[in-house]
Amino acid sequence: MRDLIRWLARRGSGRDERGVTGVLVAVLIGGGVLLGVGALVVDVGQVYQNRAELQNGADAGALAVARTCVLATCDASTSGTGTAASFADGNASALTGGSATVDAVCGYDAQEPLALPACSPATGTTGSITDCPANPAGVNYVDVHTSTGSPGGLLPPVFARTLLGNQNYDGTRVFACAQVEWGASTQSNSLALTISYCDWQSLTGGKFDTLIPVYLKGKAKPCSGPAGSNLPGGFDWLRTTSSTVCTAVIDLSTDTTYNNTGNNVSAACKQALESYIDSYNAGKPVTVFIPIFDATSGQGSNATYTIMGLAGFVVTGYANLPGGGNLGPKSYGPANTLCLSSAPCVEGYFTPGIDPVGGIGPGPGFGAYTLKLTG
Repeated sequence: MRDLIRWLARRGSGRDERGVTGVLVAVLIGGGVLLGVGALVVDVGQVYQNRAELQNGADAGALAVARTCVLATCDASTSGTGTAASFADGNASALTGGSATVDAVCGYDAQEPLALPACSPATGTTGSITDCPANPAGVNYVDVHTSTGSPGGLLPPVFARTLLGNQNYDGTRVFACAQVEWGASTQSNSLALTISYCDWQSLTGGKFDTLIPVYLKGKAKPCSGPAGSNLPGGFDWLRTTSSTVCTAVIDLSTDTTYNNTGNNVSAACKQALESYIDSYNAGKPVTVFIPIFDATSGQGSNATYTIMGLAGFVVTGYANLPGGGNLGPKSYGPANTLCLSSAPCVEGYFTPGIDPVGGIGPGPGFGAYTLKLTG
């Protein structure tokens, strides 16, 4: 700037100096405008960054809170030691001092109606400071609202909202909201083993986390199904996606009928069971997802099963599993503590679990749940 003024002074020396002042004024005004625009860009950029961090924290917090609702009891705390706050703070940067405020954790849990405070009816409306979706009806969901002070300068609310295209800024704070729904899973890359609904009812009474023995086709514990129709109780093997894995792809939104493979366990399925039992014995139980059937048709290896839902299950042992060739020991793990019959038996317990494949359905839940970020 000094060089420019000296140049202009030399140019005007001994000449008509009219216009020089105008040029200087224009330069100074232009410089001020550029500085102002630069400051505005910095402020807007910081608000955008703040908003992104808050949204990431709200998303992660809502998923984590929903997980507590599925696996235990909803953690609706908004304190700094709560589930939502730990994820909100974990996504904050030095821009906000590594912290964010959790303003609300609310929603609905059908299993525990009092576990979550109800969300305000204003959520999701134009009068709300955050743009959460409208409260869904008749489903399990949780909303997590977060906020923090605005970094850097303060943008006028109307101007900032015009630039940001939403309502998540009031001139002093930036806001974010996330919503997660959960329900019975309809899709899974399941263990290729199916258990009858009647056996599930008789062995568990609908309760989780109790060790039970499940016998192949109910040889040791027959049971009858709905409306008096006789069903083979216990478990049976489903057709796998390949000979090297013990996986059946289940999608109840498109098909509920799946084929079996007969009584013999494959080498891949026995290996899969033993890996789960090893994890359990090491203190790291693995929740697998298995289909629950309530009807059958056909016989033997041509039989088909009508699947009504998916269950979370932890395998702890097996005994007397038939199979072709040398498939290792007939018993594995602590199965002999419960599998007292000489019939083929799988030991374990049903437990809630989060199925990562996805798909939420209206059908009955047997402990296999899916979480879905809906806003």
